[in-house]
Amino acid sequence: MVGDTPVITRKPSPAAPWRYAGSTLRARCPTLGVTGGTAGDTIGRPTKGRGTHVADIKVYGASWCPDCRRAKRFLSDQRVPFEWHDIEVDPEGPRIVQERNNGNNVIPTIIFPDGSHLAEPSNEELAEKIGLERMAMMHVYDLVVVGGGPAGLTTSIYAARENLQTLVIDSKGLGGQAGVTERLDNYPGFPEGIGGAELADRIVQQARRYGVEMLQAVSVQGITRDDGQIDVETATGDHYHARAVLIATGSKYRRTNVPGEDDLIGAGIHFCATCDGPFYKGSKGLMVLGGGNSGLEEGLFLTQFTDKVTILEYGPTLKANKLLQDKVMMHKKMEVRTNRAVKEFKAKEDGSGKLGAVTVENRETGETEEYHPNGCFVFIGLDPNTGFLKGMIDLDDRGLVVTDMGCMTSMPGVFAAGDVRSGSTKQLASAVGEGAAAAIAIRTYLERLDRS
Repeated sequence: MVGDTPVITRKPSPAAPWRYAGSTLRARCPTLGVTGGTAGDTIGRPTKGRGTHVADIKVYGASWCPDCRRAKRFLSDQRVPFEWHDIEVDPEGPRIVQERNNGNNVIPTIIFPDGSHLAEPSNEELAEKIGLERMAMMHVYDLVVVGGGPAGLTTSIYAARENLQTLVIDSKGLGGQAGVTERLDNYPGFPEGIGGAELADRIVQQARRYGVEMLQAVSVQGITRDDGQIDVETATGDHYHARAVLIATGSKYRRTNVPGEDDLIGAGIHFCATCDGPFYKGSKGLMVLGGGNSGLEEGLFLTQFTDKVTILEYGPTLKANKLLQDKVMMHKKMEVRTNRAVKEFKAKEDGSGKLGAVTVENRETGETEEYHPNGCFVFIGLDPNTGFLKGMIDLDDRGLVVTDMGCMTSMPGVFAAGDVRSGSTKQLASAVGEGAAAAIAIRTYLERLDRS
């Protein structure tokens, strides 16, 4: 549910009626069920001392929406009661969502008692809005893992099994990119494939089983080294000290950065087919930018909602594996056009603010082409989440973390694994493997410290 999110303040007023004073994000809080429910269902229970009624927060979304499931799970984890409205069941749901988002279908849309709303908020934005205190149980750990995707969680499981006090800090949703992937067909051990959200949940449950503490909805602003300890500073102003740190912050989808893109994100331009594809059920045509594995996989997924999916690839050939290419070429709803460069996104002239046309250059002939898809999904690569590390540790020219063969960065005691590491293959299986390898390297490093 890609969409612009309203600017919010970091510290809501203590007097706000929806503030839940004293709530602390804890990995060991019991999780309330959030998988069921229909329009108007209330999920969660009011906790003694909290004055907000159960219907004060309303969450509008859909059962197929990964971000909606994430938001529901986050609120339930923190025991914040809310009312769930499935827009496919509640006849008023779509109208309310569109009214709140300038006519766009952006979910989850969460409405608060003061009349304000958040559209597709991150866990961090949601936590700030409802006034949750976000603090770990301690301030000193053996290992702090920055990033709760498959690589970071794997390292935390290995470390906790070695009786290392381990804290995972994650700014978004535990599970990383895997958690919002529709289906994983190439992960070993699941011959029929497995949903990304299900696999991510299993990894999280395993980490909790071994006592890993998980601090959600908190971003890290800096990592420094002082007197042999590593200091991890968070956006909440807290500092956590560790003997070792793992950076496993993963990556985010790259944008085209062409004119018109920013204005149309969530209004025809998207970065997640699983999240936004169902909005285009019954449409005449959709466009996918990118001919790699992600582009073709998501394009195939989109064929169930539309009459035609057009794949545009910048280079002369597709980059996806042969199996995916064969599936696409044989699919009657798909067409592929290579050597195409997007130059501009244009809004409709009817004033709706929705995507109307995509201007494309044919790189072979130099001619300009114009396409009119109902929606455009962008899968042109990934950019690492390393902005907070600039000037602190060595990064390569693409912003990826540089490590030695043992996963250690230029700062002693700080390691990196997964998509964020320079030289990684950007595959789930390898991210899990790197997480295990990093855990072993961290154990060796700590043993060396103990002997010195």
